[in-house]
Amino acid sequence: MPHLHISTQFDSGAIEVLSLENPRNIELHIRADNASAFAQWFHFALHGAADKPVTLRFLNAGACAYPKGWEGYRVVASHDRQHWFRVDTEFDGTVMTAHATPTSNCMYFAYFEPYSYEQHLDLLSAVAQSEHVRLERLGSTLDGRDMTLLRITDAKGATPQDNKRKVWLIARQHPGETMAEWFAEGFLERLLDPDDAVSRVLLDRCVFHVVPNMNPDGAARGNLRTNAAGANLNREWATPSMAQSPEVFLVRQKMLQTGVDLCLDVHGDEALPYNFVVGSEGTPGYTERVAEMEDSFKNAWLANCPDFQDQFNYGRNAPGSANLTLATNWVAQQFGCLALTIEMPFKDNAEHLNLATGWSGERSRKLGASVLQPLLATL
Repeated sequence: MPHLHISTQFDSGAIEVLSLENPRNIELHIRADNASAFAQWFHFALHGAADKPVTLRFLNAGACAYPKGWEGYRVVASHDRQHWFRVDTEFDGTVMTAHATPTSNCMYFAYFEPYSYEQHLDLLSAVAQSEHVRLERLGSTLDGRDMTLLRITDAKGATPQDNKRKVWLIARQHPGETMAEWFAEGFLERLLDPDDAVSRVLLDRCVFHVVPNMNPDGAARGNLRTNAAGANLNREWATPSMAQSPEVFLVRQKMLQTGVDLCLDVHGDEALPYNFVVGSEGTPGYTERVAEMEDSFKNAWLANCPDFQDQFNYGRNAPGSANLTLATNWVAQQFGCLALTIEMPFKDNAEHLNLATGWSGERSRKLGASVLQPLLATL
């Protein structure tokens, strides 16, 4: 049998190898973010095991950031980095064990279907070719990457510019939640489809400000939850700084310039096997008008997308109890608007299981496309 090797020297690569001596007992350690104790993301390539059964044992799974995220979870794998599927996985409360038989001498494994920085740049370049899109560089991350905003509207439409609703969509504040950028891709693709009547109406009514990847440094570094400085960006919205959280500082600054009428912040949840939204009902400024808009949004999504549900979620916050360092709460309070966090599963949608892929990049794309329907009903 060829010598086994595990490599991680690629975009978002992350794992620590403890033992490769026995293919039936490969011992691994899920590493923490580069400047934080958060550990859950992994992405690596296994070489030299073609046609041989392998057993991967993640010895510290029970000590990771979200151990409940391993219950009912299955590891994602691919031979070509294009088509990802799930492999048999079990978790005993301490060790997570995955089983696979590679069909080639290189097989990739990841926590969820990756979305690379090159894919991110390709997405920006492709979208920017539309006459409705203006790409704007807001500034630099700590690692020197661009923070990029897409401004999207039909400037020739019937609605005067000053009357257009200002809609923001930000994604992937937590870099390991790659489904968020897959969601943004599907959203953008449909929004710019000239044959889609929903998109055409929305482009006339609204100006969209889209940030498909809020945390490009953390994404490239293979972090689960933080940026290069170890900041959890979704706890930085009250007092961001260019030294600690330039990503939030720059986007927040732009929001204050443009104003916000509706904001969607797209995430992934480790534990719950459902798609759901989280509102801003705990903020002091939550009003009956915002509550009605939230109900309208959720009802329209429920009516148009079976992958969305509103029964299983985090529960409702008590009035006045909101954490205003979170994007959704800060935006809602600052602008008096509807702001929602969208959560997707790392596992699968328990109401519509796909045993081959679980929840996936493609399903996230389709959910992103579907969100235009509730936007139309709400705006």
